[in-house]
This record gives sequence, structure tokens and C-alpha cells, in this order.
Amino acid sequence: MRVTVHLPGLLRADADDAAHVPVEVDDDTPLGGVLDALTARYPGLERRLRDERGELRRYVNVFVDGDECRGAGGLAAPVSDGANVRVLPSVAGG
Repeated sequence: MRVTVHLPGLLRADADDAAHVPVEVDDDTPLGGVLDALTARYPGLERRLRDERGELRRYVNVFVDGDECRGAGGLAAPVSDGANVRVLPSVAGG
């Protein structure tokens, strides 16, 4: 199946400046598998998205077709063919 991952400007430098990255994965691949395929293509994103245990970093929010993934199973969240996955890191300032 084909999924489109949307990256904010902050992460695009690690993805050859791509704003939208098409990712091909097997049917019934959960969000974690989509991120595996994305980071296999762009290894620099791995450390930006996941911690040393392989979990999503606390400050990274990922939405699958508009639904925040943590409420839908986290990295096990289902992803359907044609889904839009948006990665939004939190921004803090002071």
C-alpha cells in the first residue's frame, strides 16, 4: 500500500528537503512499519522521531488521517492504503 508522510520544515533537511514523502509498505502495516520504511530511506530522521528504545519521542506528535496516533495505539496504530501521516514536533520557546 502507499502512504504519504508529510514532514514539517524543521525535519525536511533530513529528508532531502521533501515536504511529502510517498512510502510503500505491505498491506496492514502499522504506523511503526511506515516509520521504519521512512527512516530506512532517510536515516537522519530516526533519531529525530524515536528515542533509544524505539518509541516515539515525547515531543513528536504523529497524526494518521487527522487522528493523533497515541490515542489509536501509538506505533501499532493502523494505517490504511492512501493514508496521510503528518509528523509534527512540538515547538517550545520562551
